[in-house]
Amino acid sequence: MKRVAFYTLGCKVNQYETEAMEEIFQRRGYKVVDIEEEADIYVINTCTVTNLSDRKSRQFIRRAKRANEDAIVVAVGCYSQVAPEEVESIEGVDIVIGTTARDKIVDLCEEVMENRQKINIVKNIKGHKDFENLNIVDLKSKTRAYIKIQEGCNQFCSYCIIPYARGPIRSRALEDIVKETKRLAKAGFKEIILTGIHVASYGKDLDGMDLLTVIDEVAKVEGIERIRLSSIEPTLIDEEFMTRAVANKKLCDHFHLSLQSGSDRVLKRMNRKYTTGEYKNIVKLIRRYMPDAGITTDIIVGFPGETDEEFEESYQFVKDIRFSRVHVFKYSPRKGTPASKFKEQIHGNVKNSRSEKLTLLSEEMMDDFNEKHIGETVEVLFEEENKDDKGYMGGYTTNYIRVKAEGQEDIKGKILPVRIIGKENDILVGKIEEL
Repeated sequence: MKRVAFYTLGCKVNQYETEAMEEIFQRRGYKVVDIEEEADIYVINTCTVTNLSDRKSRQFIRRAKRANEDAIVVAVGCYSQVAPEEVESIEGVDIVIGTTARDKIVDLCEEVMENRQKINIVKNIKGHKDFENLNIVDLKSKTRAYIKIQEGCNQFCSYCIIPYARGPIRSRALEDIVKETKRLAKAGFKEIILTGIHVASYGKDLDGMDLLTVIDEVAKVEGIERIRLSSIEPTLIDEEFMTRAVANKKLCDHFHLSLQSGSDRVLKRMNRKYTTGEYKNIVKLIRRYMPDAGITTDIIVGFPGETDEEFEESYQFVKDIRFSRVHVFKYSPRKGTPASKFKEQIHGNVKNSRSEKLTLLSEEMMDDFNEKHIGETVEVLFEEENKDDKGYMGGYTTNYIRVKAEGQEDIKGKILPVRIIGKENDILVGKIEEL
């Protein structure tokens, strides 16, 4: 039995697509092994969000060839898509695949095994209209399942390479989403996470279809008790969305609303499609309908031209919103994006100090949000044994707080009421209540 190993860089969408490719190999009789083991084929699912992502992708490609010089090495994904010739020139690469045609990966590997000729099938993705169905039958997790419902992005934020790597928006057919949801429910999954490159744009390329319709249809599937959204654009949220979200009863009260900056001047240079005032009103709307909602976000510090004053505006805005968590990123110029050519690139030391300051604020806000729940009873979907405490199981609330409680493996995959009695670092400690 031939062996194949995978290494995945980047986002949850990449991880989903890797699992789908693993299953394609398994259906063809291959054994999937750990990346540290010797294999006949190594597949590196690359990322290109930053220059560091590119470098890591190259490092793992070279490492794979050193592990077995006779192995076939496949570079697939976003970095391959935006720089196919550059990837092809890396010593040891046999096959270059972008962000389409990944369903052909086994055939391409077997072709190279036979004739030992390099293959590069990357094509210009601009104008690509078909959603590539990479289904997963046997997910590794058994509690929460990701379903990819959308591909591509039309936003073209000035710092972002993703529209060039993933192409224009394409939505997955609703019947396919529901079919996969039913299969996952039958397998015992309680929570579905709807993911994609730009989830908020789902349905814009389909007649009479939108994300709310997907949420409502998935909610009808028996056995599914929670629906969670991956990162969304704040402008998706309006009165109708929140009215239907509450009526749905299964949509989790957790929203990852991309902010990127709390300064209107910086947002404009980023080509974001909202103002801080609009963003604040959207947060108020969410909290009016879901008072205990967890609202998380991303912030980029050190964007070209970001002055001390603009950073302080951003810092104060974040402080005013009181997020439950902030993911802080230091701006990294990405070749091929407008922002990489902007003047006034920010020095690394300035980025570091701003990142540290904002990260401390994030930790303070997360503590405040978590501590509010001490003494309350919350619903927790238990996922796995807590790594640091034997005899404790860990899981998440609907508003995405990590909770641990005494329990055994038999509660894995169950949603149980937990009385919160304390906190350890960023994890709440609870006691499972009698049903």
